[in-house]
Amino acid sequence: MSKNPELAAKMDKTIEALKSQFASVRAGRANASVLDRINVEYYGAETPIGQVATIASPDPRTLTISPWDTTLLKAIEKAIQASDLGINPQNDGRLIRLSFPMLTEERRKDLTKQVKKYGEEGKIAIRNIRRDAMEAAKKQQKKNEITEDDLKEIEKTVQDLTDQYIKKIDDLTAEKDKELMAI
Repeated sequence: MSKNPELAAKMDKTIEALKSQFASVRAGRANASVLDRINVEYYGAETPIGQVATIASPDPRTLTISPWDTTLLKAIEKAIQASDLGINPQNDGRLIRLSFPMLTEERRKDLTKQVKKYGEEGKIAIRNIRRDAMEAAKKQQKKNEITEDDLKEIEKTVQDLTDQYIKKIDDLTAEKDKELMAI
């Protein structure tokens, strides 16, 4: 039972990773977090765009990227084109402008499939954490470090925690789906 805070911490990390994945799925509005996964080569190192430029949102459908070093404009433009964003950047020599079009019904459905996939991956990660905790408890019981009653109690606690986190993932997935399907 001493593993519960550790177990909850691992599951919390899974939820945080899922939230960041959901944030990177664009819902038709300009959101700087869609650029989080895009890196640009800067002095020989792959660096996130947010660490080499200022990202602003002058209106709900536009992002502007102002690199601190203007020699990076071409590299940032290429990185965005090579990504799965599906947006063509406009470079005016000082900054890069990204215009987010309204999402088509087909694109919304594709994005909800992607969100469901991320949600399922999150659930799998939670179940793997549960499996590892259960195996550790069974090993302890085999070594006679805990009793069979302790094992049953640990298994119940771990399962309850797992169910809570699976529900959190379902709620987050449903919330993101709702956001994507809102017109």
